[in-house]
Amino acid sequence: MTPPGFRLISGARCDTIPFESRRSRRNSAIATSRQLAVESARIADGKKASEIVILDLRRLNAITDFFVICSAQNDRQSRAIAEEVAFQMKRKGMRAYGIEGERGAPWILEDFGDFVLHVFRESHRRFYDLESLWGDAPLVGWEKKARRAGKAKARAAEATGATGTEG
Repeated sequence: MTPPGFRLISGARCDTIPFESRRSRRNSAIATSRQLAVESARIADGKKASEIVILDLRRLNAITDFFVICSAQNDRQSRAIAEEVAFQMKRKGMRAYGIEGERGAPWILEDFGDFVLHVFRESHRRFYDLESLWGDAPLVGWEKKARRAGKAKARAAEATGATGTEG
């Protein structure tokens, strides 16, 4: 009898080797890298990062699948975002392959292989403008629908000058 997850290759010799469809393995790996990128965006959002975007780079390069890009107002917030993402990814069994620019740097980069986290100070984000540099990369939606609707409503109220305290 052939154990589950194995396929008999030669009936005469009764050899078995692990068999896994390449297609299913690739699809699960892509889903996992996307889920990790989305999770890191949510972690950054929990640390009050702003202008969070995820770029899908799978068809544009072979180095990483996703860029998670966000902005922070100051050095302390930048470090808090980067440290929390690293901590939460470590809890999931993922360690950063490399970290650049931690202390006092206007740009912190954490390379997790499947995705790269970029935490910019606002002025440096505009200067480097990675979204334009990787303009062919599609954006990945990461916010829950209810939250997106709430943000859209807040922006509309801001545009009209409403404070939300009107009766």
